Amino acid sequence: MSNAILESGAAMADGTPRRGVEQLSMQQALNLALDEVLAANPKALVFGEDCGRLGGVFRVTDGLQAKYGTGRVFDTPLAESGILGMSVGLAMAGFHSIPEVQFDGFAYPAINQIVCQIARMNYRSRGTMPMPITLRVPSFGGIRAPEHHGESLEALFAHVPGLKVVSPSNPHEAYHLLKYAAERPDPVVFMEPKSRYWQKGEVDFDSADPAGSPAGGSPAGAKVMRAGRHLTLVAWGAMVARCLQVAELAAEDGIDIEVLDLRWLKPIDEAALAASVRKTRRAVVVHEAPLTSGLGAEVAQLITQACFDTLKAPVERVTGFDVPYPSGDLEDEYIPNIDRILFGIQRVLEYKRG
Repeated sequence: MSNAILESGAAMADGTPRRGVEQLSMQQALNLALDEVLAANPKALVFGEDCGRLGGVFRVTDGLQAKYGTGRVFDTPLAESGILGMSVGLAMAGFHSIPEVQFDGFAYPAINQIVCQIARMNYRSRGTMPMPITLRVPSFGGIRAPEHHGESLEALFAHVPGLKVVSPSNPHEAYHLLKYAAERPDPVVFMEPKSRYWQKGEVDFDSADPAGSPAGGSPAGAKVMRAGRHLTLVAWGAMVARCLQVAELAAEDGIDIEVLDLRWLKPIDEAALAASVRKTRRAVVVHEAPLTSGLGAEVAQLITQACFDTLKAPVERVTGFDVPYPSGDLEDEYIPNIDRILFGIQRVLEYKRG
């Protein structure tokens, strides 16, 4: 797989921009984005557990060490606090670190480094010490992994001042958003939906917006993936594809659903969120994380604040349950499925004011 992608990327390393549309998996799109970032920025470094010779457990960094050497793409010890602590030191020395936490649940041992150092250093130094760190986190469930290998930590990261948080939903978004994130002087937590790594889709290299929005505008903007008029489904990461499936099924019954991919979970594009819900006048937020204090609560509040006078029903949330993220066979019961999302839509559409 990777040889063809890396050869294609190598042909563009002379500065010639890529053109046209290619069918890539999300894993391939991320690999290509990293390849181009490394080629363009000699201060960019990619590292993490098994990221070097093996190419990562999901092969996102496959072939990059052979191309750029062990000084720029390298393996680390099994110590997440050390990986993120080293990223701080490298940022102080002028490098742009792109570390990988091998699985989302492995980020917990590095919370001190992420929250107390990476997120605060620029503020603490009064702007003299930026933290250009793009933290890649294979995230969410859907692959039947064991405990601590499937988590949904977006609310935790989004709550921390100083961090930006983004989650792509398809290969096109993955390529453009990762390249954009790796050009920022700020720390960005890049949450990659593991269950979507092998799903193929079109990547448009001629997209007008650096973050993939065909309409241009703010690179931090949310994106309408399917236009509709009866209700807005708001989602991110792997749940966007599921919501698109739901919208197709609802259309068979004459229900026209709009699907909004939030993309950036911090900062949230409040204007796009409000514009969509003002049009449809109803909203359902879908995410894998537990319900209580999940990011869906923040999204629901933003919708209510901006659209209170136009809403026809309270904002509904369809989420994971308030239990530890399960492993294996219980995962299908935990992650919002098509039926649960459809029931959420039904509750909103049938809502009657007292």
